[in-house]
Amino acid sequence: MQGIRYALRLAAGAVLTASLSVSTLALAANTATSSGKAKKTVVAKAAEKSKRPTLAKSVTAKSPSGARTAQKSAGKKVVVATARGSKNGSAQAKSSVERSAKLAKAGRPDRLARATGQKKQALRLASGKNRPSAQVDLLAASVVRVPVEPRVSTGERLGLRASHDALDLNSSVALVVDQETSEVLFSKNDTAVLPIASLTKLMTGLVIADAHLSLDEQITITDDDAMVYRNSRLAVGTTLSRGELMHLALMSSENRAANALGRTFPGGSDQFVRLMNAKARELGMRDTRYVEPTGLSSQNQSSARDLATLVSVAYERPILRSLSTSPSHQLELGHRTLQYNNSNRLIRNPEWEIGLQKTGYISEAGRCLVMQAKVAGRKLIMVFLDSAGKLSRAQDAERVRRWVEAQSIQQSFARPQG
Repeated sequence: MQGIRYALRLAAGAVLTASLSVSTLALAANTATSSGKAKKTVVAKAAEKSKRPTLAKSVTAKSPSGARTAQKSAGKKVVVATARGSKNGSAQAKSSVERSAKLAKAGRPDRLARATGQKKQALRLASGKNRPSAQVDLLAASVVRVPVEPRVSTGERLGLRASHDALDLNSSVALVVDQETSEVLFSKNDTAVLPIASLTKLMTGLVIADAHLSLDEQITITDDDAMVYRNSRLAVGTTLSRGELMHLALMSSENRAANALGRTFPGGSDQFVRLMNAKARELGMRDTRYVEPTGLSSQNQSSARDLATLVSVAYERPILRSLSTSPSHQLELGHRTLQYNNSNRLIRNPEWEIGLQKTGYISEAGRCLVMQAKVAGRKLIMVFLDSAGKLSRAQDAERVRRWVEAQSIQQSFARPQG
């Protein structure tokens, strides 16, 4: 029943639209006649139709009586056209009502809506409402699409990705070292100095840990932290403890957290960066340079050998081992709970025994990963820099693990028995 009522309303609207269109046609015809441009033609046609040729001969464009006669004749034609239009409009409206009622009764509201939409679209096209303006056309014509070249990493620009290795790794730089004996098991471009992205945060955590600052001190995220990185869930005004900020920085590579740690360090950000570089020199990391604590700057650079040294030293701090290998962490912030997960997918893999880790990525650095892990009974330090592809650094680590395990099996069989 509701469908029938809806159809009747649509049909009534169609009738009203048809009547308005006919009235508009009549008004236009009357205006054109009174302007005097088509007087002679209209009078001639009217005289021919009424079989009164003498009237056409006696009327001229300059005669006032002729103009009145033309208006009268045209008026008759307009009345006839109006009557015919009203008759046709009524017939169409009646047909529309019957069709709408049938569709509604048949339970086909989809076709009913489609038919109504088509009528509305036709009316809009007839009225010219859908025609784009000249300004829109000009604006569209003035837009030029300029292709943007993809940003390449520093390693790719230096041609390091073209180098091959026995394990066919995706990373431009790789280094695998036995942590206890310092034996190099595998190396690839290990002296190349490249941007290290968020691997920087490992040094940030080391400086904080060695400063023995209170981990319970409350720190508030400010606009300065927000300006460093926009895509963060830590809103301005969020207050967390120093320990929670370290947790997010090392586990989830949270940039605002890392910046807040450096900003609130005694002496400020500049002093914090000076201590980062001083610590690097103290550890013999001669290829390493820091300019800020997050790793978002491509000027934070190091080599695989230096990073292996950093991992070995950071592993000696229990808090860095614990926070960096945490699988996840929840923050209770008022009425909402934020879930943070470890940025290293290998942490959740039961086949891995990882003691410390850190991931990193910016376009200039590519995908980066450093880890301390136990493989085939050996404590190994792995460094992977400038890897192409989101999963490629984890795949490289898997290849190294399988290779080390295979090497261990071969050595066990090669040992003399008895």
